[in-house]
Amino acid sequence: MKPSMLVLIFIFIFALLGARICPVLAKAPTTAKIVFGASRDGNRDLYLMNPDGSDQINITNHPADDIYGAWSPTGEQILFASDRDKGYDLYLMDPDGQNVRRVFGKSAHREAPAWSPDGKQIAYTRREQGKRVIYIASIDKKKEERLAIGSGPAWSPDGMEIAYTVKAGQDRWEMHILNVRTRKQKVFFPPKAIPTWMGSIPAWSPRRNKLAFSWQPKVPLKTFRSEETIYTVNRDGTGLTQIVAKAGPRATDPVWSPRADELLYAKWKHEAKQIFKIALNGGQPEQLTHIGSWNTPADWFDPAYALPVSPQPQLLTTTWAEVKKKE
Repeated sequence: MKPSMLVLIFIFIFALLGARICPVLAKAPTTAKIVFGASRDGNRDLYLMNPDGSDQINITNHPADDIYGAWSPTGEQILFASDRDKGYDLYLMDPDGQNVRRVFGKSAHREAPAWSPDGKQIAYTRREQGKRVIYIASIDKKKEERLAIGSGPAWSPDGMEIAYTVKAGQDRWEMHILNVRTRKQKVFFPPKAIPTWMGSIPAWSPRRNKLAFSWQPKVPLKTFRSEETIYTVNRDGTGLTQIVAKAGPRATDPVWSPRADELLYAKWKHEAKQIFKIALNGGQPEQLTHIGSWNTPADWFDPAYALPVSPQPQLLTTTWAEVKKKE
């Protein structure tokens, strides 16, 4: 064989191995996308859609239940919970649903994840001995830290606080806020110990000045949760505002738009849970989903408001393990 041919073969093999070994950065959407959960084929999957409800695409398409989708701050990954391995735990995937992998090596019941604003940590709920507990961990899986009894953590946009809900007694739920630096926590809402139902994860405004949540005050047993609806409140506890009318079945699961001028929420209609959008300047609700028995918004990403992309280890895809298997 001629030397020139050997050189060409060597270059081809080297290029092939290089393409398989070198990290490949997952691509963030170039336009705004909403990730949401939906039950349309007998199980719950994660879908993407445009902010106007168009182009709804199943990105998990798995026989297990896949829920609680959360965009990474750069939009390059989606963090979610799935029971695809004998119980709910946390997974990562690319925005197109590819490259699914576990976050933690050791299994535990983990759900309701939220990213820190810098993308270096996550907060989530663990179930331990019948209780729900808030944890945080670095995304590279080095350490889990137990924070507080509660569920549904939501990280503030400045990274300084985590809001979550706590069952404080019979027919009484509260929203607590924890200082991430000092680990001190306090009751934020409601200000008085009254019977109340708070069934959704709280949601911080991207401007950090407000929180959105679903709430039913003074719960009478005969109307338990039937009048639950969406409110916002200022971070200082003032300005409680009802966003969605109570008429009809309850409204839950608020999600802010990246511009902080709209809210997504889920509401029961004709015995099915559908997703709606409402402008906070007094607009009328707009229904975004119309099929399936269960739809709920999870997170809204817009590249115009995203964290700048930088090559971080947790955001890279590699096939080095596949190469090692073939050696």
